[in-house]
Amino acid sequence: MSAPEHTPPTGLDLPAAPPLVEHPEVEWRRLDPRMLVVTPLNSLISLLPVLVGVVLFSSGDWGRLAFGAALVVLVVAAGVVRWLTTRYRITDDQVELHTGWLVRKRLATPRERIRTVDLTAKPAHRLFGLSTVRVGTGRQALGSEAATLALDAVTSAEAERLRQVLLRRPTSARDTPGAPDSPDTPNAPVPPPATVLAAFSPAWLRYAPLSTSGLAAAGALFTTALNLADDLRINLDEVARVRAAVRWLVESPLPVIITTLAGAALVLVLVCSMLVYLVQFWGHRLTREADNTIRARRGLLTTRSVSVKEHQLRGVEVSEPLLVRAGRGARVAAVTTGLGRTGESSLLLPPVPRALAQRVAAAVLRLPTAPTSAPLTRHPRRALARRLVRAVTPVPVLAAALWAAHALAWLPAWPARLALVAVLPAVLLAVDRYRALGHALTDEYLVSRANSVVRRTVALRRTGIIGWRVSQSWFQRRAGLLTLMATTAAGHGGYEVQDVGQTRGLALADAAVPGLLTPFLVPVTGPHQGQDPGEPAGDDQPVRRSAG
Repeated sequence: MSAPEHTPPTGLDLPAAPPLVEHPEVEWRRLDPRMLVVTPLNSLISLLPVLVGVVLFSSGDWGRLAFGAALVVLVVAAGVVRWLTTRYRITDDQVELHTGWLVRKRLATPRERIRTVDLTAKPAHRLFGLSTVRVGTGRQALGSEAATLALDAVTSAEAERLRQVLLRRPTSARDTPGAPDSPDTPNAPVPPPATVLAAFSPAWLRYAPLSTSGLAAAGALFTTALNLADDLRINLDEVARVRAAVRWLVESPLPVIITTLAGAALVLVLVCSMLVYLVQFWGHRLTREADNTIRARRGLLTTRSVSVKEHQLRGVEVSEPLLVRAGRGARVAAVTTGLGRTGESSLLLPPVPRALAQRVAAAVLRLPTAPTSAPLTRHPRRALARRLVRAVTPVPVLAAALWAAHALAWLPAWPARLALVAVLPAVLLAVDRYRALGHALTDEYLVSRANSVVRRTVALRRTGIIGWRVSQSWFQRRAGLLTLMATTAAGHGGYEVQDVGQTRGLALADAAVPGLLTPFLVPVTGPHQGQDPGEPAGDDQPVRRSAG
């Protein structure tokens, strides 16, 4: 009689692995068969410059033509294989996706971890009535690819049904595809209309020229035109109108040349900025749906719809780029889990009037007034000194290097003189950065503001703060300052209160989340209790919402 087999102890008291749950009753679904056309079409559009070059410049070279034909066949075959090997299903507890042939992928996302649903339709998708569904789980540390499950693509009606199903907690079998009470069935109850928080207005277009997107688009357009002319072997010197324009510029006075080129560049940037704004934000509509989700829809050519569970919101961010701020504008983004670290998906409002941005921020958080408009407490003047030193110090160093290059006859004298002129803009930038600093603590939110080129005001829900990171450089220690970072599972993962007084900064952290930092604090007694040594009382006065 043999002794029973004994499993050696591992030293780890771990629970048993959960049993593998199978759902044979839930049928697998394929992507829409029209993807057999849409996927190759999108791929061929991206390869269009290569194919045009092969066709135009092959000059009877059958090898190049065969390469182009083989490329088209491979693209079409890849689309067919992808459709044949991809299937998905939604069970009571998870979303499953199987895809791949040579490299097989088996993805399963628990439904309780779903945070966002993103619907995107490129022009080819819209032509065939399809949409891509991306499910966000909030696993930001693993990157956006690991944090999303994508179904590319399903019908627009199926995409909308999936959005509604995936953003509510599963309670019964009716959440599975094909169930009698699914949102796409005739007997399903009609949901109440959504509450519109903001809708696109042509008046928003005045903020288009105040962003840098127009400049980037103009540069890209100019570079593409030059490359295309080079690829098509077009010699611009042989174009009569180009020669006439160049001759006119050469024969004109310098002020006329500068004015003409500046005016042409300005018109090009204005047109491009308007087009970019319209393509990105046409039809923008922000709503609160009946299922308690915040939904943002926008796009002219490629439409996009991002839905966020309302209880996953951890706050809002109101950002004011320099030129947009000069036009009294701002944009609003959500601080939430499930959208990764990129800013495009979290955008709730594009550049709009600042007053509207604050009203929408309040409406999203279900508050009468936005915490981002609360009066902020000014930071110590020692923070101004730090910004002045960091902004001004590089200027004389650069000027000295340029003067040395001039002394060695490497450069003329004007670059060094021009560098000295940069002292005034550097001082103004440092002062503006200091004026932007501030913080506040409301009943529900920690508010912080910083930066100048893109001024950001963040309202972070205090219950969403999971830790504090307190940092002090050598220069901050000498100045009695520190930087607080409130860590959170949402947004960028952490938000800073920069260059705050040491005593008040620690008190702020302790008051924002009572008990979290208390074991590491030492009470301060004496005449400076609650105040940083050497800090005048005027440094603790409230400042206005916007110093700009």
